[in-house]
Amino acid sequence: MIEFHLDGKVAIVTGASRGLGRAAAVALAEQGVKVLAASRSRSELEQLEAEFDGRIVACACDMLERESVAALPKTVLDEFGRLDIVVNNAGIAPAGAFLDQDEAEWDRVMAVNVTAPAVLARTAGRHFVDTGAGKIINIASTSGLLGKASLVSYSASKGALLQFTKALSAEWAAKGVQVNAIAPGAFETEAQKAVLESPEFLQRRLRKIPARRMGNASEMGPLVCYLASELSDFVTGSVFVMDGGESCKL
Repeated sequence: MIEFHLDGKVAIVTGASRGLGRAAAVALAEQGVKVLAASRSRSELEQLEAEFDGRIVACACDMLERESVAALPKTVLDEFGRLDIVVNNAGIAPAGAFLDQDEAEWDRVMAVNVTAPAVLARTAGRHFVDTGAGKIINIASTSGLLGKASLVSYSASKGALLQFTKALSAEWAAKGVQVNAIAPGAFETEAQKAVLESPEFLQRRLRKIPARRMGNASEMGPLVCYLASELSDFVTGSVFVMDGGESCKL
């Protein structure tokens, strides 16, 4: 059995109140990591905080507020005295025709999906570079690899996040900091609620996935833990696709 040896490490996970962010926070906490779980609404994290008493600490943070995002590393360092891992998971994906999208919505998507991860990476990165070690895990999307109609701004933002991951990994590799990305496809989360609640839509969606099912959020946990651990010290600038084979076919 592989041991991740994460006990005693400290992480920040954004968008941790639900879905893949929650799964990442839980997986890390189960490995002994102390997690600052950030979300717009602290109340949504209270159950998680109670379940992992002392290992998960809830923190209200709006990804649109740059100063709040930039302050997260200091909050962690003041609370736990160290910071080892950042999981940039928070994101928004408004659907609709590109011609109907106003500039304000485009700007919000870019602010949450690209700028906020960059701000957090920069402020956490100063600490990582000083200590000579650190892990940044960016949760992107297969839409950032291939693009998706009706999700133009989201696809563009996740594509930018993937290139940010690669460029930053090249810049910080010699400093002992690893930067990687995970590109999920369709997972059984609230983001897929409309599809999951419609048998017709669900079957149509599953026919596009060679595995003929959606992913379970908990399946991402082991990969997050691997990328957060010293086992991945020689892995940087990589994009790990988790989509049941959907992006591998015509």
